[in-house]
Amino acid sequence: MNSALSRLTQLFPLWAIVISLLAWQYPELFRSYETWIVPLLSVVMFGMGLTLHLSDFSYVLQMPRLIFTGIALQYTIMPLTAVVLSDLMGLDPVLTAGMILVGTCPGGTASNVICYLARGNVALSITLTAVSTLLAVILTPALTAELVSKTIDVPVLDMLLSILYMVIIPVSAGVVLNHVAGNILKPVRPVFPLLSVIAIVFIIAIIVSLNAQQVHQIGATVLIAVMLHNSTGLFLGYSTSRLLGYSPAECRTLAIEVGMQNSGLAVALAIKYFTATAALPGAIFSIWHNLSGSILAGFWSSREK
Repeated sequence: MNSALSRLTQLFPLWAIVISLLAWQYPELFRSYETWIVPLLSVVMFGMGLTLHLSDFSYVLQMPRLIFTGIALQYTIMPLTAVVLSDLMGLDPVLTAGMILVGTCPGGTASNVICYLARGNVALSITLTAVSTLLAVILTPALTAELVSKTIDVPVLDMLLSILYMVIIPVSAGVVLNHVAGNILKPVRPVFPLLSVIAIVFIIAIIVSLNAQQVHQIGATVLIAVMLHNSTGLFLGYSTSRLLGYSPAECRTLAIEVGMQNSGLAVALAIKYFTATAALPGAIFSIWHNLSGSILAGFWSSREK
């Protein structure tokens, strides 16, 4: 049962590609569900919370320098890379805002699984995801405002409150429930990653359907920008960590945490505060970073530690 659920969950990239093509060709199937994006993201965040334990946060006290390095890389490399790539590729202000939102969001929920497959430090990965998610309440709207506000108004306070409602409250609820009723939930816990995948795939379908016409014109450009964004994050995350003298397992973990973003959050914020077009980079990133992460994990897992 668990292995079957795991295999279904690992097929996420395939699911995402198939449903994206379906939404592109038949946008009317998903277009009316735009209001579902935020509730679906909350489901994903709640599921993430159910995978965390209060003890995970103690890792911060055990290795503060390593945690600080991961967070610093996360919130510098990805936002700045988004700005540089958007400028080099001549993206319009709306798509640039979408790219920057992806860059300023915390680590992605799939990074822990990819880290495990890549033979990284899973405890470090979980802690970095949790800490970067908590810090996102302040850093995501603040960095987005700093980098985007020259071209588009960014409602910082409203965005901060949205992250609180969409991310922090569901994640906290999941952590508390896991702490209080972890043993009771143990038999059904394998179901939650699959539910999260289904929710993310449906979010992607909605975004593609809302951008069906624009995809014909800007799809290739945004795809290349997203691929470069993710690849740069993975490369700089790893190479910088190596220069700082961390172990191979820690370098792999930091690379994955830097390069894999919570693109679902970027999509929800883009829809709420900008336009459906601004959500397109996040939707494409959701598909691509799981493909690149899986490929990289396969490569690393075949090598000696």
